[in-house]
Amino acid sequence: MNRPEPRHEPRSELRKPRICVLTYKSLTRLLVDAELKYRKRADVVLDEVILDDAIAHGRALQAQGETDVLVSAGSNAVLLRAQLDIPVVSIEVTGFDLLQGLQRAREVSDRIGMVVFKETMPSLGSLKEMLSVNVIQHSYETLDEARLAFAALQRQGVEVVLGSSLIVDLAAQHGMQGVLVYTSNSIERALEEAIQIGETALRQAARYDNLNAAFAHLHEAILTVDPRHRITAINPLMQKALGLDDADAPRRLVGERLPDVATELSLAGILSGQEDEVDVVVRLVTGSYLMNRTAIVERGEITGALLTLRDTFAIQRADSTIRSQPRPKAVGARYSFDAIAGTSPSLLHARSVAERCARTSSTVLITGETGTGKELFAQAIHNASARSRGPFVALNCASFPESLLESELFGYDPGSFTGARKAGRLGLFEAAHTGTVFLDEIGDMPISLQTRLLRVLQEREIVRLGSNSPTAIDVRVIAATHRPLQEHIAKGSFRSDLFYRLNILHLRLPALRERADDIAVLALRLLQAKLRDSGRAVPAQAVLTPLLPHLQQHDWPGNIRELENLMERFAVFLQSQRNLAEVDYAQFLLEAPELAPGKAQALAALLTPRTAALPVRDDAPKRAGKRQRLTDAELLQALEQHPGNRDQIAESLGISRTTLWRRLAALDATRAGSA
Repeated sequence: MNRPEPRHEPRSELRKPRICVLTYKSLTRLLVDAELKYRKRADVVLDEVILDDAIAHGRALQAQGETDVLVSAGSNAVLLRAQLDIPVVSIEVTGFDLLQGLQRAREVSDRIGMVVFKETMPSLGSLKEMLSVNVIQHSYETLDEARLAFAALQRQGVEVVLGSSLIVDLAAQHGMQGVLVYTSNSIERALEEAIQIGETALRQAARYDNLNAAFAHLHEAILTVDPRHRITAINPLMQKALGLDDADAPRRLVGERLPDVATELSLAGILSGQEDEVDVVVRLVTGSYLMNRTAIVERGEITGALLTLRDTFAIQRADSTIRSQPRPKAVGARYSFDAIAGTSPSLLHARSVAERCARTSSTVLITGETGTGKELFAQAIHNASARSRGPFVALNCASFPESLLESELFGYDPGSFTGARKAGRLGLFEAAHTGTVFLDEIGDMPISLQTRLLRVLQEREIVRLGSNSPTAIDVRVIAATHRPLQEHIAKGSFRSDLFYRLNILHLRLPALRERADDIAVLALRLLQAKLRDSGRAVPAQAVLTPLLPHLQQHDWPGNIRELENLMERFAVFLQSQRNLAEVDYAQFLLEAPELAPGKAQALAALLTPRTAALPVRDDAPKRAGKRQRLTDAELLQALEQHPGNRDQIAESLGISRTTLWRRLAALDATRAGSA
């Protein structure tokens, strides 16, 4: 019903989302009014189907490809989501819906039946007591089971049944009164969510159109997939690599599942969170290729994956092009010792050692876990040294393949290989003449290049590729690694003589867990920076203070880099908080579970949706006095009286939700300390 006439398919970025609501009888009446409200934003179609019919209908809609999002309620939504690739939005029953439904049913009888899909609702206890009603629940998974449930309710003398549209219809068939559990607010929330999903999908489709247009001009075979393994973009070179000569193949392949097109190119591992794969040899019907698999990450979530294929000639061309590019001007060091925040003894010791290193030109080896700020210290040493006016050139030894790393370090002479620049090229050491070379991840340098680096450190001269003449250089070398070099020496993957040449001055940087006293200062500085970037005026110190106990208890395996990421996540979270005096820290800890290990269930309980409006109290002086006298015993008693409902707990104690959260955090810390 209410299905629009077929029309010409507009461009994805211009048309409205197409929403199909799978409904049933009494629910349809509410949906008609909602459809009118959202008509300007979306094409909403209402189709009446139930259970197995809903699955068949959903599959037909998916095959037609004319629906962006499905909306359904109760059992239909559960079944559709399990069977279809189309996004399915469920019309959810809230505590407010249940309260209203039970109140309407109570007008008929205080003995109320509920027939729910799959599982009954044990959380009804508080509502039953509040309304003084007896609720008898039955569950079902098939239509026959639902009818059996009604037969049981009849034997129990139930006259009114609360449930979905299907249950309301079955109640009428059994001579009972049915009360629909859904409200117009629930329906509008579901439609709003569906429209947002549809609009996002259309914007995504427009972006994929642009990607396909851009990919067509690349010199690599390339394709992308979404989280459901469906191809979202593919270029002609990938089409050729797959052995497809049809000119329309790329258009046909978009939307197809990659495992169905080429099993050997599966991106399942990348989409599930495995590490990216680089330069993996794969053999297709058209030849051998070097394959790269990479996750597409947006706002910290994997939203797709990218796959590229390169043949031998493409690799040779790329190598020649990279080697022939002019070297960009060396970038100076930005950070000084003033940028190093903290007063913990371990940090002050590291800073003291670094300042001594800055007063010499000796080679320095900086060690420490990843994320501890090795490059920051290297730049600070350079800027405090006599070489501060010279260039500071940094290179990550793990980011280049061996063949490119050699030319990056030592440069090459004119005509040294096919495609080389006519004027040759300066290497990193020559570019850093009179300054400092920072070699990050030195533990990942190939063993063959370690020999050449050792000679540079010994002789203070380099030999370009294709040349026999050495060039004298005046550079200071600072190397850094998070790897245990002594173990690599024992395994034969790192030269012991190079280690002793690098380890003249040794600076060990402490892990963040070794400098817990600095966490508050670092977190405040990082949060202030992230909040400035967001453009919102937020009192950083005030909003950060309740979070500090969790920050100080965390082990920080990612060190300062992890702390920086977490503060950015917190800054983004604060943008969604309308009242900064009532920041929902429990919700944030659910989004940052590493800060509250083992407490997810307790936090989730505190976030249970409210099931009834609480009375407004105008007794601020009295509540302020109670906050001062509140004891742990009173807090524990309130937790037992109102399990899982933080609004009722706070109301019974006469405190705000934020104060309640802080007291719970303090209670947790006290228990942990006593344990």
